[in-house]
Amino acid sequence: MSKANQNTNATSNVQDVPRDPLEAKITPGTKQLPLSDWTPPQNGIIPLIRFRERWYSILWALPIIFVLLVAAVAIAQGLRELPSAQMFIENYPGAPASAAVVETGFPLWLRVSHFLNLLFMVFIMRSGVQILADHPRLYWHRDSTPGTEWFRFQKPVPKGRVWTAKDDSVTIPGWLGIPGVRHSIGLARWWHFSVNSLWLLNGIIIYILLFSTDQWLRIVPTTWEVFPNAVSIALQYLSLDFPSDESWTKYNSLQQLTYFITVFVVAPTSVFTGFMQSPALSNHLGWFGRVFNRQRARSIHFLALWWFLFFILAHVTLVFITGARVNLNMMWAGVNDDSWSGFMVFVPLIILIGVLWAMASPFTIRHARLVQRIGAFIVGPIKGWAEWFDPKSELTEKDISPFLWPNGTMPDSKEFEDLVVNDFAEYRLRIDGLVERPGEYSLAELRAMPQQEQITTHFCIQGWSGVAKWAGVPTRHILDLVRPTPEARYAVFYSLAEGAHGGVYYDCHKMENMQHELTILALDMNDDPLSVLHGAPLRLRCENELGFKMVKWITAIEFVHDFADLGSGYGGYNEDHEFYGYRMPI
Repeated sequence: MSKANQNTNATSNVQDVPRDPLEAKITPGTKQLPLSDWTPPQNGIIPLIRFRERWYSILWALPIIFVLLVAAVAIAQGLRELPSAQMFIENYPGAPASAAVVETGFPLWLRVSHFLNLLFMVFIMRSGVQILADHPRLYWHRDSTPGTEWFRFQKPVPKGRVWTAKDDSVTIPGWLGIPGVRHSIGLARWWHFSVNSLWLLNGIIIYILLFSTDQWLRIVPTTWEVFPNAVSIALQYLSLDFPSDESWTKYNSLQQLTYFITVFVVAPTSVFTGFMQSPALSNHLGWFGRVFNRQRARSIHFLALWWFLFFILAHVTLVFITGARVNLNMMWAGVNDDSWSGFMVFVPLIILIGVLWAMASPFTIRHARLVQRIGAFIVGPIKGWAEWFDPKSELTEKDISPFLWPNGTMPDSKEFEDLVVNDFAEYRLRIDGLVERPGEYSLAELRAMPQQEQITTHFCIQGWSGVAKWAGVPTRHILDLVRPTPEARYAVFYSLAEGAHGGVYYDCHKMENMQHELTILALDMNDDPLSVLHGAPLRLRCENELGFKMVKWITAIEFVHDFADLGSGYGGYNEDHEFYGYRMPI
């Protein structure tokens, strides 16, 4: 038989199979972010930092920093009058005598990459703040237990009521976050990951060109004398008696150390801690993933952001107070003089960044689907790569979290209420689609099937995580039971709940996920039957994906050849309505 005839027969076989009745209840999303039908705004609070069980507003940092800075200036000026300090500065003027000089000035590639780095960092920071606003708490431990966080800009979790992770999200203004709408993490992540990919590519090019030329000599120390010289420069800056500038040929030791830390320590740390928030990578790396758990990675990632902010503030301040024209000429025009050529380049490019800044949030709201598509094009290959990491890491009972955040829109139909009242005695799991043996299974029948226990970490797209012990039917057994046909490529999980914007909640998984040894249909959590809050009577556990893909309150599983004709065609409810990504191992 010819290949064309085989394809025709396969298509015919798919079309002849009856579709699950719940397909008719799927509602497509819109191309825009529908502000009239979205999570209502909710303001956060002034950020707080916990120190020894007490919370302090970061606003206290402003007067403290001001007082310390004034005191540092006074002390530095007093020290400079001492003969010993004067001798120290004479012996260590600011750069080692053996320091090599750069003969090529600031070449075009360095100036272009410098601008791109600034442009990318602007949008990385904005989208990062938007992502943080979806779970505005930071922890050092794997568990995201309320009250154990060290940083937050949200009130304490209220007691005596159900408070979901979505309830905890706060609004970030559109001039700061992207897109500046509460619980718009799907779009913020596309911005963050896409621009981060471009930033990382720019960084790799910088690394290559740095060490292919003499430019590495600017920022890589080659002698231990860099440290006393850095102290000397700090003393000179703080005393407001600035040292002579030799940036055209070499940076002073303080500049060199600061650039070295930023380029070769903080930037790689930021990339590393970003990847360590991935369920696929963290669950694959065993003990290493436990040491650098998601919450620790989030906290270090956040501190890296503050280093970048500090670096940018100090860098820009010194550029303008130590000779703006000459400094701008070097980096923006590539000349070493006191003309206005640097300003002629700098001003239009800063205006361009300002215009893009102003346009980013309105554009994202109006063209949300386009942002999702562009993000999938840029980041899709990276997510595909991450899916190859086998999430085989399991934990022990001592690792189980005392608290697991509830999330999702609860079922509120009479059908579900009746099931709960009767302790799910009438519950039936329907399995159909491209299978040889479609059927329905009661809760008792599911419990009679082979059971598997596993203790694993749950990774929510909003940023929180937690460990629980899950028990249920391996999906491998389900595959053996119903025998998907060769045309079946995806399993569609339908929920008894509706999504936040109406229509049945669903999500799709590729067959590889269904065949994985840690993918189960969970019936129990922490040795008890699932609670309604956490997905009773049945929920999916798939340990290489983020939590929203692990459908709760499952009522049916349909095996299909493609999901392009389901909803908006993006592979799930949140993908259709909240612009999430289908592949979510990161």
